[in-house]
Amino acid sequence: MASFYSYTLSIPYFVILSILFNPSQGSFVEEFSDILATKRSEKTSRLHFYFHDIVSGKNPSSIKVISTGGDGIYGFGKTFIFDDALTVGPNASSKIIGRAQGIYSIASQSELALLMVLTFEFIEGKYNGSSISILGRNSVPRDVREMPIVGGTGLFRFARGYALAHTFKFDIKSGNAIVEYNVFVQHF
Repeated sequence: MASFYSYTLSIPYFVILSILFNPSQGSFVEEFSDILATKRSEKTSRLHFYFHDIVSGKNPSSIKVISTGGDGIYGFGKTFIFDDALTVGPNASSKIIGRAQGIYSIASQSELALLMVLTFEFIEGKYNGSSISILGRNSVPRDVREMPIVGGTGLFRFARGYALAHTFKFDIKSGNAIVEYNVFVQHF
């Protein structure tokens, strides 16, 4: 019986010691610590562009994927998926610098407020191949809405910051919108 208990008690010690003295894991931890300890200066970048959300016509960039039965006054629960152009200026013919891709849902029963899950993927200039991810509430009736940046890729790795959205133009008949974005992002 004593040998069974000593065997059972020695297993956790063996596991702990093998984790602590595992050469491959130790080198990963050291490399990761070196990366975090590197004194790189953090930058703050300000980006300005326009988001074109086209829900009508032959080639919409945003489509409804969920439509609830009880729409109510605001359409609570409606969900859209989008792949919208990001442009330098407000005109559709302006230079495209990226895409806004993601999902938004009407998440409030008392006002027109969206839950936004989106990524700004840049395809031009020094941020080509980099992206910024946003997750937040967008209360559409407000003049300026603030949403948090929760991460990024490429030059925006370890990104944090915020995006300010302002409706530049909204066509009530078609539902199409042009939204101006001012993005303030901290990154390495």
